[in-house]
Amino acid sequence: MDDPLGRSLDRPWDRSLAVGSSRFRRERHLARGVLPGGMISLDEAVTARLESHGERFEVLVDPDAALEIKRGEFEGDLEDVIAAEDVFEDAASGDRPAESDLEEVFDTTDPLEIIPQVIQNGEIQITAEQRREMQEQKHKQLVDQITRNAVNPQMDDAPHPPERIESALEETDFRIDPMEPVEPQVDEALDALRPVIPIRFDEVTVAVQVPADYAGSAQARIRQFGDLEREEWQPDGSWVGVLTFPAGMQDDFYDLVNEHTSGEAETRIVKDEDEISTR
Repeated sequence: MDDPLGRSLDRPWDRSLAVGSSRFRRERHLARGVLPGGMISLDEAVTARLESHGERFEVLVDPDAALEIKRGEFEGDLEDVIAAEDVFEDAASGDRPAESDLEEVFDTTDPLEIIPQVIQNGEIQITAEQRREMQEQKHKQLVDQITRNAVNPQMDDAPHPPERIESALEETDFRIDPMEPVEPQVDEALDALRPVIPIRFDEVTVAVQVPADYAGSAQARIRQFGDLEREEWQPDGSWVGVLTFPAGMQDDFYDLVNEHTSGEAETRIVKDEDEISTR
Protein backbone atom coordinates (compact mmCIF):
# COMPACT_ATOMS: atom_id res chain seq x y z
CA MET A 1 0.00 0.00 0.00
CA ASP A 2 1.29 3.46 -0.86
CA ASP A 3 1.97 5.77 2.07
CA PRO A 4 -0.16 8.99 1.92
CA LEU A 5 2.87 11.08 2.91
CA GLY A 6 5.10 9.55 0.26
CA ARG A 7 7.36 7.60 2.62
CA SER A 8 8.73 4.19 1.72
CA LEU A 9 6.93 1.27 3.35
CA ASP A 10 9.60 -1.23 2.41
CA ARG A 11 11.65 -1.07 5.61
CA PRO A 12 11.57 -4.34 7.59
CA TRP A 13 10.41 -4.17 11.21
CA ASP A 14 8.36 -5.92 13.87
CA ARG A 15 4.97 -4.21 13.58
CA SER A 16 3.44 -5.73 16.72
CA LEU A 17 6.42 -4.64 18.79
CA ALA A 18 6.25 -1.11 17.34
CA VAL A 19 2.57 -0.69 18.16
CA GLY A 20 3.01 -2.03 21.66
CA SER A 21 6.05 0.13 22.36
CA SER A 22 4.35 3.30 21.05
CA ARG A 23 1.38 2.68 23.33
CA PHE A 24 3.65 2.04 26.26
CA ARG A 25 5.61 5.25 25.58
CA ARG A 26 2.39 7.27 25.34
CA GLU A 27 0.92 5.83 28.55
CA ARG A 28 4.20 6.33 30.39
CA HIS A 29 4.41 9.98 29.35
CA LEU A 30 0.77 10.64 30.23
CA ALA A 31 1.31 9.10 33.65
CA ARG A 32 4.23 11.46 34.19
CA GLY A 33 2.15 14.42 32.96
CA VAL A 34 4.46 15.17 30.01
CA LEU A 35 4.38 14.55 26.29
CA PRO A 36 7.10 13.02 24.12
CA GLY A 37 9.27 15.58 22.38
CA GLY A 38 7.54 17.12 19.39
CA MET A 39 4.02 15.92 20.16
CA ILE A 40 1.20 18.38 20.75
CA SER A 41 -0.95 18.41 23.88
CA LEU A 42 -4.34 16.73 24.02
CA ASP A 43 -5.97 20.16 24.45
CA GLU A 44 -4.54 21.27 21.08
CA ALA A 45 -5.70 18.19 19.18
CA VAL A 46 -8.86 17.39 17.29
CA THR A 47 -10.16 13.93 16.45
CA ALA A 48 -10.04 12.55 12.92
CA ARG A 49 -12.43 9.62 12.47
CA LEU A 50 -12.70 6.96 9.79
CA GLU A 51 -15.42 4.30 9.68
CA SER A 52 -14.60 1.31 7.51
CA HIS A 53 -15.36 -2.42 7.43
CA GLY A 54 -17.84 -1.90 10.26
CA GLU A 55 -15.15 -0.51 12.54
CA ARG A 56 -14.28 2.97 13.76
CA PHE A 57 -10.75 4.37 13.85
CA GLU A 58 -9.80 7.66 15.52
CA VAL A 59 -6.55 9.63 15.78
CA LEU A 60 -5.59 12.84 17.60
CA VAL A 61 -3.99 15.53 15.47
CA ASP A 62 -3.36 19.28 15.21
CA PRO A 63 -6.34 20.83 13.35
CA ASP A 64 -4.31 22.86 10.85
CA ALA A 65 -2.02 19.93 10.09
CA ALA A 66 -5.07 17.69 9.63
CA LEU A 67 -6.42 20.06 6.98
CA GLU A 68 -3.04 20.16 5.22
CA ILE A 69 -2.81 16.36 5.22
CA LYS A 70 -6.35 16.13 3.85
CA ARG A 71 -5.42 18.51 1.00
CA GLY A 72 -2.11 16.75 0.33
CA GLU A 73 -0.15 19.85 1.35
CA PHE A 74 1.52 18.64 4.55
CA GLU A 75 5.32 18.81 4.45
CA GLY A 76 6.23 18.55 8.13
CA ASP A 77 7.03 15.72 10.52
CA LEU A 78 3.91 13.76 11.43
CA GLU A 79 5.17 13.09 14.96
CA ASP A 80 5.23 16.86 15.59
CA VAL A 81 1.50 17.31 14.89
CA ILE A 82 -0.10 14.36 16.67
CA ALA A 83 -1.05 14.01 20.33
CA ALA A 84 -0.60 10.24 20.38
CA GLU A 85 1.35 7.83 18.23
CA ASP A 86 -1.64 5.57 18.35
CA VAL A 87 -4.92 4.63 16.68
CA PHE A 88 -8.09 4.41 18.76
CA GLU A 89 -11.53 2.93 18.42
CA ASP A 90 -12.71 5.66 20.78
CA ALA A 91 -10.14 8.36 21.50
CA ALA A 92 -12.18 9.81 24.36
CA SER A 93 -12.12 6.56 26.33
CA GLY A 94 -8.75 5.35 25.06
CA ASP A 95 -10.24 2.13 23.63
CA ARG A 96 -8.21 0.67 20.79
CA PRO A 97 -9.22 -1.51 17.85
CA ALA A 98 -7.96 -5.04 17.50
CA GLU A 99 -4.71 -5.36 15.60
CA SER A 100 -6.46 -7.80 13.25
CA ASP A 101 -8.88 -4.99 12.30
CA LEU A 102 -5.96 -2.64 11.60
CA GLU A 103 -4.37 -5.26 9.37
CA GLU A 104 -7.63 -5.87 7.52
CA VAL A 105 -8.36 -2.21 6.81
CA PHE A 106 -4.88 -0.68 6.47
CA ASP A 107 -2.61 -3.69 5.74
CA THR A 108 -0.42 -2.55 8.65
CA THR A 109 -0.50 -1.93 12.39
CA ASP A 110 2.00 0.93 12.26
CA PRO A 111 0.28 4.06 13.67
CA LEU A 112 2.47 6.42 11.63
CA GLU A 113 1.25 4.72 8.45
CA ILE A 114 -2.38 4.55 9.54
CA ILE A 115 -2.80 8.08 10.96
CA PRO A 116 -2.50 9.90 7.58
CA GLN A 117 -4.97 7.47 6.02
CA VAL A 118 -7.53 8.06 8.76
CA ILE A 119 -7.18 11.83 8.28
CA GLN A 120 -7.28 11.75 4.48
CA ASN A 121 -10.18 9.35 4.14
CA GLY A 122 -12.12 10.22 7.29
CA GLU A 123 -13.74 13.26 8.85
CA ILE A 124 -12.22 15.83 11.19
CA GLN A 125 -14.27 16.14 14.36
CA ILE A 126 -14.12 19.41 16.29
CA THR A 127 -16.09 20.58 19.30
CA ALA A 128 -17.92 23.89 19.40
CA GLU A 129 -15.22 25.24 21.71
CA GLN A 130 -12.42 24.09 19.38
CA ARG A 131 -14.20 25.65 16.42
CA ARG A 132 -14.56 28.94 18.30
CA GLU A 133 -10.88 28.96 19.25
CA MET A 134 -9.80 28.13 15.69
CA GLN A 135 -12.07 30.86 14.33
CA GLU A 136 -10.64 33.45 16.73
CA GLN A 137 -7.08 32.45 15.88
CA LYS A 138 -7.63 32.62 12.14
CA HIS A 139 -9.57 35.87 12.42
CA LYS A 140 -6.54 37.40 14.16
CA GLN A 141 -4.23 36.04 11.46
CA LEU A 142 -6.50 37.53 8.79
CA VAL A 143 -6.54 40.98 10.44
CA ASP A 144 -2.75 40.88 10.89
CA GLN A 145 -2.22 40.02 7.23
CA ILE A 146 -4.56 42.75 6.00
CA THR A 147 -2.99 45.29 8.35
CA ARG A 148 0.51 44.45 7.10
CA ASN A 149 -0.39 44.91 3.45
CA ALA A 150 -3.28 47.37 3.22
CA VAL A 151 -3.31 51.15 2.87
CA ASN A 152 -5.91 53.90 2.67
CA PRO A 153 -5.75 55.35 -0.88
CA GLN A 154 -7.77 58.39 0.24
CA MET A 155 -5.22 59.26 2.93
CA ASP A 156 -2.04 59.32 0.82
CA ASP A 157 -1.68 55.54 1.20
CA ALA A 158 -1.46 55.69 4.99
CA PRO A 159 -1.65 52.29 6.73
CA HIS A 160 -4.90 51.12 8.28
CA PRO A 161 -4.53 50.37 12.01
CA PRO A 162 -5.73 46.92 13.14
CA GLU A 163 -8.60 48.46 15.09
CA ARG A 164 -10.00 50.01 11.91
CA ILE A 165 -9.82 46.69 10.07
CA GLU A 166 -11.52 44.93 12.98
CA SER A 167 -14.29 47.53 13.16
CA ALA A 168 -14.87 47.48 9.41
CA LEU A 169 -15.06 43.67 9.30
CA GLU A 170 -17.77 43.77 11.96
CA GLU A 171 -19.89 45.85 9.55
CA THR A 172 -19.65 43.18 6.84
CA ASP A 173 -21.17 39.73 6.44
CA PHE A 174 -17.72 38.16 6.13
CA ARG A 175 -16.84 35.42 8.61
CA ILE A 176 -13.57 33.53 8.59
CA ASP A 177 -13.89 29.80 7.89
CA PRO A 178 -11.84 28.01 10.58
CA MET A 179 -11.56 24.90 8.42
CA GLU A 180 -9.82 26.67 5.55
CA PRO A 181 -6.39 28.37 5.29
CA VAL A 182 -6.30 32.12 5.87
CA GLU A 183 -4.52 33.04 2.63
CA PRO A 184 -7.34 32.13 0.19
CA GLN A 185 -9.85 34.01 2.36
CA VAL A 186 -7.99 37.34 2.26
CA ASP A 187 -9.36 38.37 -1.15
CA GLU A 188 -12.90 37.57 -0.03
CA ALA A 189 -12.39 39.69 3.09
CA LEU A 190 -11.05 42.58 0.98
CA ASP A 191 -14.08 42.42 -1.31
CA ALA A 192 -16.28 42.67 1.78
CA LEU A 193 -14.26 45.59 3.20
CA ARG A 194 -14.16 47.80 0.10
CA PRO A 195 -17.75 49.08 0.42
CA VAL A 196 -17.02 49.97 4.06
CA ILE A 197 -13.56 51.61 3.95
CA PRO A 198 -11.17 52.76 1.21
CA ILE A 199 -8.58 50.00 1.08
CA ARG A 200 -6.11 48.34 -1.25
CA PHE A 201 -3.03 46.17 -0.97
CA ASP A 202 0.22 47.81 -1.97
CA GLU A 203 3.96 47.93 -1.40
CA VAL A 204 6.02 50.96 -0.54
CA THR A 205 9.65 51.77 -1.31
CA VAL A 206 11.52 53.84 1.26
CA ALA A 207 15.02 55.30 1.17
CA VAL A 208 16.78 55.62 4.51
CA GLN A 209 20.08 57.30 5.40
CA VAL A 210 21.68 56.17 8.66
CA PRO A 211 24.38 58.44 10.21
CA ALA A 212 27.86 57.03 10.55
CA ASP A 213 27.59 56.73 14.34
CA TYR A 214 24.81 54.14 13.96
CA ALA A 215 25.43 52.71 10.49
CA GLY A 216 27.37 49.60 11.51
CA SER A 217 24.74 47.99 13.70
CA ALA A 218 21.59 49.73 12.42
CA GLN A 219 21.98 48.80 8.77
CA ALA A 220 22.24 45.11 9.71
CA ARG A 221 18.77 45.26 11.26
CA ILE A 222 17.17 47.63 8.75
CA ARG A 223 18.23 45.68 5.67
CA GLN A 224 16.31 42.63 6.92
CA PHE A 225 13.00 44.46 7.09
CA GLY A 226 12.13 44.16 3.39
CA ASP A 227 13.62 43.64 -0.06
CA LEU A 228 16.84 45.65 -0.27
CA GLU A 229 16.70 47.29 -3.71
CA ARG A 230 19.87 49.34 -3.37
CA GLU A 231 22.53 50.28 -0.80
CA GLU A 232 25.48 52.65 -0.71
CA TRP A 233 28.12 53.57 1.84
CA GLN A 234 28.72 57.32 1.74
CA PRO A 235 32.14 59.04 2.09
CA ASP A 236 31.11 60.34 5.52
CA GLY A 237 30.52 56.77 6.78
CA SER A 238 26.74 56.93 6.62
CA TRP A 239 24.72 54.15 5.01
CA VAL A 240 21.92 54.62 2.47
CA GLY A 241 19.48 51.82 1.75
CA VAL A 242 16.38 51.56 -0.41
CA LEU A 243 13.88 48.94 0.73
CA THR A 244 10.53 47.69 -0.52
CA PHE A 245 8.02 46.13 1.88
CA PRO A 246 4.24 45.83 2.44
CA ALA A 247 2.76 49.32 2.70
CA GLY A 248 0.88 48.57 5.89
CA MET A 249 4.18 48.06 7.71
CA GLN A 250 5.42 51.65 7.34
CA ASP A 251 4.91 52.52 11.00
CA ASP A 252 6.80 49.40 12.06
CA PHE A 253 9.64 50.34 9.74
CA TYR A 254 9.94 53.88 11.06
CA ASP A 255 9.82 52.60 14.64
CA LEU A 256 12.67 50.20 13.85
CA VAL A 257 14.77 52.92 12.22
CA ASN A 258 14.22 55.35 15.10
CA GLU A 259 14.99 52.69 17.68
CA HIS A 260 18.38 51.88 16.17
CA THR A 261 19.42 55.42 15.25
CA SER A 262 18.03 57.39 18.21
CA GLY A 263 15.76 59.17 15.74
CA GLU A 264 18.66 60.65 13.75
CA ALA A 265 18.11 58.76 10.49
CA GLU A 266 16.41 60.37 7.50
CA THR A 267 13.76 58.61 5.41
CA ARG A 268 11.70 59.39 2.34
CA ILE A 269 9.25 57.47 0.19
CA VAL A 270 10.54 56.67 -3.30
CA LYS A 271 7.75 56.91 -5.86
CA ASP A 272 9.78 57.07 -9.06
CA GLU A 273 11.08 53.65 -10.10
CA ASP A 274 13.86 55.36 -12.04
CA GLU A 275 15.40 56.30 -8.69
CA ILE A 276 15.92 52.64 -7.85
CA SER A 277 18.81 50.79 -9.46
CA THR A 278 19.87 47.20 -8.95
CA ARG A 279 22.73 46.51 -6.61
